[in-house]
Amino acid sequence: MQFIDEADIHVKAGDGGRGAVAFRREKFVPRGGPSGGDGGNGGDVVLETDERLTTLLDFRFKREFKARNGEPGMGSDCNGRGADDLVLKVPPGTVIKDSGSGAVVADLREAGVRYVLAKGGRGGLGNMNFATPTLQAPRFAQPGTPGEEKGVKLELRLLADVGLVGFPNAGKSTLVARLSRARPKIADYPFTTLQPHLGVVQYKDGRSFVLSDLPGLIEGAHRGAGLGHRFLKHMARCRAMVHLVDAAQDRDLVADYDAINRELELFDPALRRKPQIVAANKLDIPEAGPRAKAFAHVLAGRGVPVHLISGVTGQGVDALLDAMMAEIDRAGPPEPLTSDAP
Repeated sequence: MQFIDEADIHVKAGDGGRGAVAFRREKFVPRGGPSGGDGGNGGDVVLETDERLTTLLDFRFKREFKARNGEPGMGSDCNGRGADDLVLKVPPGTVIKDSGSGAVVADLREAGVRYVLAKGGRGGLGNMNFATPTLQAPRFAQPGTPGEEKGVKLELRLLADVGLVGFPNAGKSTLVARLSRARPKIADYPFTTLQPHLGVVQYKDGRSFVLSDLPGLIEGAHRGAGLGHRFLKHMARCRAMVHLVDAAQDRDLVADYDAINRELELFDPALRRKPQIVAANKLDIPEAGPRAKAFAHVLAGRGVPVHLISGVTGQGVDALLDAMMAEIDRAGPPEPLTSDAP
């Protein structure tokens, strides 16, 4: 299944039905009076979160949605039938933004939540509602009001507690596969991960949390380089991040660490302020050990502790898990999105 996390759609709620102009025409009932019924209400366009969905794929090819109009009123005091709501299913974590201003309209985080995106028009009153002692045969009725029409942008922000960031091939997918039952693609070439993956991590005492890995970042990601920029917005809901550094690479690990943090801040300063746990990975490779220790020594001078781990063998992973859960407890529940952040 394709991972689609953005969609622009146009919705139109149903118009209200017009009221009827009618008069009773029955034998032995002279001057029966007005009998025009009311029009039915137009259908609403409603978004409903469904926990079985994980993508906005349903909105990839169909972008216009219109609810049915209410039926017009009829004679004999019969009202028109109201239209059913048009219900569009979206995954939990969907953010609704106004297409024009980009302002956040709603943040649908919980499963089973219903949000009226466009309100249907109200049915018009029939002429029987306008009869008075001085106007006993009104020959007019109300038209129905039009339903709301708007364009919105849907954005999916994954509901993960902890997100993994780092350069390509840092071992993020391997760590997710070790800690959870998720099975992302793992290979020895860059950009193996083409979309985010979620995994549920079982912790002590029956506790658990959701872990997500993102496609690897490279310098210039905030400007669109590589793949990670498309998915950085999913980090907005994470309560903590794990910054994974590949200690097996013969590179300046401190420069790599600073480069990733710079990309996070340039994309959205709020991401850089999130709690971050640093881990040097791939200690199962012999030459990675000295590099990881040298990297940890430099960051210790900045007051940043570094976990030395191996996603393959599990070395140091338990202590990393403890640090993740401690940051989750410290951060508390995530706040709803209310700004027009990227």
